[in-house]
This record gives sequence, structure tokens and C-alpha cells, in this order.
Amino acid sequence: MKKESIYGLTLDQLTAWLMEHGHKKSRALQVWDALYRKRVTDFAAMTEVHENCTGLLAEHFSIETLEEHVKQQSADGTVKFLFRLQDGNLIETVLMRHKFGLSVCVTTQVGCNIGCSFCASGLLKKSRDLSSGEIVEQIMKVQLYLDKERPGDQVSHVVVMGIGEPFDNFVNLSDFIRVIKDHKGLAIGPRHITVSTSGLADKIIEFADSDLHVNLAISLHAPNNEIRTRIMKINRAIPIEKLMQAIDYYLDKTNRRITLEYILLKDVNDGKEHALELAELVGHRRNLANVNLIPYNPVDEHSQYQRSESESITGFYDVLKKQGISCSVRLEHGVDIDAACGQLRSKQIRKDASDSRNAEREAIS
Repeated sequence: MKKESIYGLTLDQLTAWLMEHGHKKSRALQVWDALYRKRVTDFAAMTEVHENCTGLLAEHFSIETLEEHVKQQSADGTVKFLFRLQDGNLIETVLMRHKFGLSVCVTTQVGCNIGCSFCASGLLKKSRDLSSGEIVEQIMKVQLYLDKERPGDQVSHVVVMGIGEPFDNFVNLSDFIRVIKDHKGLAIGPRHITVSTSGLADKIIEFADSDLHVNLAISLHAPNNEIRTRIMKINRAIPIEKLMQAIDYYLDKTNRRITLEYILLKDVNDGKEHALELAELVGHRRNLANVNLIPYNPVDEHSQYQRSESESITGFYDVLKKQGISCSVRLEHGVDIDAACGQLRSKQIRKDASDSRNAEREAIS
């Protein structure tokens, strides 16, 4: 029987569970310290916790539910992990090195149903949400890798920009954030955590009303409904006008800056006229918004899209700046490995399927 991941419990939830099972509140802090400060991976290794408690936990929970399946390392220090879940599904997690620290990009769903026509993540449709424990364990696996390879290095930043739509898994996402920012554990600061959404307007409002207080990024990728509907089918249900209303609510409620993500696709959305239209769309929100321009990582299955020329990227950036829009061009990581989100997973699934068919043919022959 598959056990629930212990990483899926917030400190309050762990405390409540242990007290319901006859243990003192202080036991939860001991377990929490063992998990996130000492980073043990076996309940029996929690030597400072009474064996009655560790035995009970081992009976009901698991610490390790992810298995490293493939690991790619880039010359720039980026490491992409492909983890196998207990049910056999594969997910991606990426470690990136920046001047400001070590950032991990996590996945929240197995597959994606948003259907962006340029994205490798949507090549395989969503089969299920990840549990909060499976999301937290991605951070822990990367931290354990760092503990072994570069002792002293710590995950300092987290971006929820991997496979899936985070706000379509809102409850588990929320528990994940509460776990990793808890000051008694990993203590990753709220301003060092960013959640990216394709634009689920009702969830943006719920996010604004929550107690999470972490950064928000919106995958905008187009300055008008015609282009956005063409490249992002979610725009049919949630057009830009409705999305901007939700963004306005978020800005008014939180007074926190947001990031508007914009992938530049050659001859699709990268003209100077598109930059002017985008500047107009940002409009009065410019004091609390930054446009992050993203050079496109080509995907074999989406050959209709090409990377914008460097001159187009520079021209787009210059137009925005002249219009008083705060903007930046995303630094690229892992360009010598499967850089696009979801690319390694889809490639590995195809390879595993091919290997399986070949094995069947050999068995028959």
C-alpha cells in the first residue's frame, strides 16, 4: 500500500496529527527538525525522536516517494532532474544557479491541460495533480543532491513554473508553500518564492486573499486576444479583459509587484507594434509590473514556432523601455540540455515506449 508523503504535512498539520495519536506538541518540532534541518531520509534515523513516535510515523507515512530516473547537467551549472513517482509517472525539476543564489523550478501536475501551442509541457495531457508532499520532496531531493555534491549550498529561491498549472492544484500548492517557507524548517523567504499561472482569474483573486504572500507571475505571452487565443487556448475561456481585472484586484489587495511573462515567438508576437500594444495594455499598472521577455526554446513537436532574432528581442525591449515599462530579458539556463519545460519528460516517455516495443519484438522473435 502506498503511504502518504510526510512532506505533505505543514507543521500545524503534523502537530495536530501527532497529538491526535497521543504525542506531545514538542514531538512535531523534533520530527520537523529531523526532516528539514537534519534532512534524514529514514524514520529510524530520527535518533532524537522517541521510537514509539518514529514507529508510528513509519507505519502511516513515507519519506521518499520520488526516485531519480534521469539527471542532465549543463555546463552553466543547471541540473535537470527527471523523477519517477510511485505510480510510475515522470516529472521534471530544475536546479539553476544565479548570482543571487540557487533556484529550483518545481512541477505541480503530471502533464498539463492548459494547451499552450508552443509549450512542451502540454504535449502530454494532465493525468493527475501532484500531492503537496510530492511537490515538497522535489525541493528536498535537490537539497540532498547539494548536500552531497556541494556541502553548504542551500536552495534559496523557488519558482513554481514547471509542468502543469499551479492554480489548478491550489490546495496542494498552498500547503507546499507553507511548508517550504516555515521558519523552523527550510525557511525560504516569501519574497524568494514565485508562482506562475497561465491566468486562472478566480484563483488569482483567491491567491490575493490568501495568507501566502509570495510572488506572482502571469504567463501573458500576447498583447491582444487574437494572438493570445491563437497560442493559448485558455484565453477562449478567460480573455485578456477578465485576466486584467483579476490582476487589478491582486495589485489593489496586495500592493505587490507582479511579473508578466512574455515568450517571444518569431513573426507571431515579437514586432515593435506588439511591444507598443503591450505597453498600452500594462498602462496604469506599470508601477507594480515588470515584463519578463523570454527567448523561446524551440520544441521539435511545435516546429511552427521559431526563436525571435536577437535584433527583434532588443527592439521589443527598447520599445517597452521608451514607453516607461519596467522589463527584463530572462537569462537562459541549460541551453546545452533539454532546456524547454517538459521536453526531457516527453522525450524520455517516448524513449521508454520505444525500448518497450523493441523488447517485445525481441521476445517474440
